[in-house]
Amino acid sequence: MERKKVHLKNQASNLAPGTKWLGKWNKNPYRIVNKLGNGATGSVYLVETRTGQAAVKIGENKMSLTSEINVLKHFSKVKGNVLGPSLWDVDDIEIRNETYPFFCMEYLKGEPLVTFTKRKGIEWAPVLMVQLLGDLDRLHREGWVFGDLKPENLIITGPPARVRWFDVGGTTKIGRAIKEYTEFYDRGYWGLGDRKAEPSYDLFSAAMIFIQTAYHERFNKPADKENSIDYLTRRITSMSSLAPYKKILLNALKGNYAGAQWMKKDLMEAIEARSHKNSHKIKKPRRSSRPAKNTRSPAKPPQNKRNKEKSSSYRIEIILTASFLFLSSILYFMGQWM
Repeated sequence: MERKKVHLKNQASNLAPGTKWLGKWNKNPYRIVNKLGNGATGSVYLVETRTGQAAVKIGENKMSLTSEINVLKHFSKVKGNVLGPSLWDVDDIEIRNETYPFFCMEYLKGEPLVTFTKRKGIEWAPVLMVQLLGDLDRLHREGWVFGDLKPENLIITGPPARVRWFDVGGTTKIGRAIKEYTEFYDRGYWGLGDRKAEPSYDLFSAAMIFIQTAYHERFNKPADKENSIDYLTRRITSMSSLAPYKKILLNALKGNYAGAQWMKKDLMEAIEARSHKNSHKIKKPRRSSRPAKNTRSPAKPPQNKRNKEKSSSYRIEIILTASFLFLSSILYFMGQWM
């Protein structure tokens, strides 16, 4: 069974759209637009502020939000932070003589990762995974593990497309026990490792997310005695979109990567190799065979038809070459910045 979420049953967990309040201490005004959802530690709302839309998370007590606030504060100090939403305010809200803590953060508007890859094409999955691995590498270098890494905690913003995460409730200091997890992305559930907060834990989850982008949904582990790694290998092999990345995915599932930068490096090389291979798949136009002697040469096709065929072939080559160069540039610059 999947880890159960704590559903808050207090006055702050079901505020109606249009509800207004001033922060108890900082006196910043808020107005609820709608509810975004419930988490393990509180309820999240889309709100209007003086500077535009933001997201507010209201908890049951101060301790319930302390860890998330500390993580967001830490991320805000990271140069060029894209590790999570920016933290804007920390305060209390009073509702019918009850006081609840809340924090206000950047509202990330976008599309869920699996929905995005389903709509735009599976070829986007490895590119987004390279971005994610770059962010995970920086997170790990800061001494943290994301923990509850799953598509529901990732969103694609842009353009240009950029993967961001917005729920840091499961983020855990390296060396401690993972405090939040979801079974499908948890190596403990698959019997492929423990729940200790270390980089390889996140990399296992990243591999499972990659696999899910091909299937568009989760699947259960085998009910029989089949080894989990054998079962996952079959799942990878049976999907043509995953086959080029089989070795990388299996290394991540087995915990063979010492850090995210190594998985990212292998993935970038695999993407480049595949792009290079695809760019050479353009078929050259066939040369017409030489006509036999004493036979009339066939009538030449109309000039406009030949031009269309030549133009079509040329466009295909341009598109493929441009795609390859574009992808290579993206990966190069991501390598410089991540």
